[in-house]
Amino acid sequence: QVQLVESGGGLVQAGGSLRLSCAVSGRTNSGADMGWFRQAPGKEREFVARIRWSGMTDYAGSVKGRFIISRDNAKNTVYLQMNSLKPEDTAVYYCRRDRGDLWGQGTQVTVSS
Repeated sequence: QVQLVESGGGLVQAGGSLRLSCAVSGRTNSGADMGWFRQAPGKEREFVARIRWSGMTDYAGSVKGRFIISRDNAKNTVYLQMNSLKPEDTAVYYCRRDRGDLWGQGTQVTVSS
């Protein structure tokens, strides 16, 4: 079985940066499409970023130009570099593997004004 574990969340001031990590354990399939989603209090879970097996990336308009998704297959890890953070970025961030629709438990990101 495959498990996804997010880390790197925390409290940061507006304009600051954080890097989230998603470690994939168990039987892996290198090159699988991976993504990040987030859910703010009282809101629906929304798409943030995606990286495909080809390396092609996709971003939500709200984070375009500020966030960067990347992967290190040797470490079985996907990253989300978050720059110029805004209070509206506050949410629980979840990692997802497209194949099998697998989700991590999430990591809290809080951006203060």
